[in-house]
Amino acid sequence: MINIARNVKHKLILLLKQQYTSIGGQAVIEGVMMRSPNAFVVAVRKNDGSIRLRRDQWYGLSKKFPLMKKPLLRGVLMLVESMANGLVSLNYSADVVMHEELKEEALKKGKSLEEFEKEQASKQKISIATFLTIAASFAFGIGLFIFLPHFLAALVSNYFEKGWDLDSFEFHAIDGLIKGTIFLTYIGGIGLIPDIRRVFQYHGAEHKSISTFEAEQELKVENAEKFTTLHPRCGTSFLFFLLFISIVLFSGVFAVVPIGKGLPLIPRHIVAVLFKIVLVFPIAGISYELIKLAGKYSSNPLSKLISLPGMMLQKLTTREPDREQLEVALASIKAVLQLEKQYNLEQADKKILTLEEIDIKDLSEIADTNANFKEFLE
Repeated sequence: MINIARNVKHKLILLLKQQYTSIGGQAVIEGVMMRSPNAFVVAVRKNDGSIRLRRDQWYGLSKKFPLMKKPLLRGVLMLVESMANGLVSLNYSADVVMHEELKEEALKKGKSLEEFEKEQASKQKISIATFLTIAASFAFGIGLFIFLPHFLAALVSNYFEKGWDLDSFEFHAIDGLIKGTIFLTYIGGIGLIPDIRRVFQYHGAEHKSISTFEAEQELKVENAEKFTTLHPRCGTSFLFFLLFISIVLFSGVFAVVPIGKGLPLIPRHIVAVLFKIVLVFPIAGISYELIKLAGKYSSNPLSKLISLPGMMLQKLTTREPDREQLEVALASIKAVLQLEKQYNLEQADKKILTLEEIDIKDLSEIADTNANFKEFLE
């Protein structure tokens, strides 16, 4: 009964606070990347059972260009930075988990040990190669979620002889329905892969660790276990907002602005797709602002309503983690808090830390800090 009462108390605390931390993360291979406003940590469970911590100061573009902190612009920046950080973190976690295998394979191909280590180190930094990979990923996403749904919507309209033109709501509703189907099929499909299921477990662990901090509970496994794997500010919810807003915005814009009017059918659709690509960035900005508002006023009925589909989608992208996975996620958040407080990074007007890697046996090796939830509010 005591445990049940405590659990109810924790949930009520979260409900009444209506505020969420600016700390966020991402699941990686056998680990979690966690980023606070000024620190960046990747925690990975090594094959020997220890936890590798990659610790660094985060000094993003918004620090150098305050204009990028403005509403709408910050959403676009968040999207680009998240993709860059995600790629670096995934490459790093893969190297930690499969280091010996990768090294053996490289040596068989005739590379020297020095060349191998240099190559692996280059993958763990944000570089031109990182942005080229982002560009390739962006192009793939444009093809899968803009070009293909648009093309299929045009085929559906033509096949059923509905005559739905680009300026009709029906055309963009069908477009959105196809996008949603592709997304759900993709997520559901990769979720069947055992390795991806483990990533989804770490995704759940990331949410639980953040919720523990937001509830102002001690960052330990026993506390984190009590929380749900769902979180209002999850990137999965962001993707839902992208989808929903794109339907609304495309329907409105194409009804008002005569995009490609007067052009032959195929050139007109090409112009329309190019215009949709341009609109991706304002859509990302709007989606980010909505997800921040929904998180900040989570007890508001309207916020609950618009957050519900995204929270339901998280059922596909999160799984219940085990205790060892929770320990890794908690190590990542404890490590960013330690960096923030130990080096007073909030006051730093330049990069003062260099990247370092350490191995720890368990969570107790990371010192507790006096970091307070209210210091990291959105």
